[in-house]
Amino acid sequence: MSELHSTPDCIGLVLAAGYGQRFGSDKRLAKLADGNSLLATILLRAQEAFSDVRVVLKAEDDAQALAIPPGVQLVRAAHAKQGMGSSLAAGIQSLAHSQATAVAVLLGDMPWISVATLRQLRAQAHAEHIVVAYCEGQRGHPVLFGRRFWPELMQLQGDNGAKGLIATHAQQVIEVTLADSGILQDVDKPADLSPRASS
Repeated sequence: MSELHSTPDCIGLVLAAGYGQRFGSDKRLAKLADGNSLLATILLRAQEAFSDVRVVLKAEDDAQALAIPPGVQLVRAAHAKQGMGSSLAAGIQSLAHSQATAVAVLLGDMPWISVATLRQLRAQAHAEHIVVAYCEGQRGHPVLFGRRFWPELMQLQGDNGAKGLIATHAQQVIEVTLADSGILQDVDKPADLSPRASS
């Protein structure tokens, strides 16, 4: 933890307010091979890379039942049912008083992103840029948004995520190519709980 700044340059924001109907139960509680839950795993990894980690939950979620690790700040998305855009907007709104220059937006169902990858991306964070991760030619997560773009992110609604914003500001995008296939692997159904080998 010594390399993390006392004033965070980049905040880790984990989106975990979705409903994940395809999984059949609350996938955030699904256990991985090491015994940790899906959501706890990504939060613990985020804490190794970012000194300020926040998780966006539904208004009715029980943080204790979700085993949110100590030190993770809770953000409640009042309009989570409307979709990911609304959850992301709520998360960005929680950063209003932060001094950070950027935010890394992670998804709560992507537990195989390595800590090294998160640190590598964090090193590229900049207030005026959007950092996009690629592996095998595919765009993955997290995406890092400089502070310049936060006001636009706060306006997102419904299920419209940030793809349009990224396209609009293509000149400010920094592409980082990684060998970590974990940036592409999410969990939609129980069969996805084992990481897939890189092709």
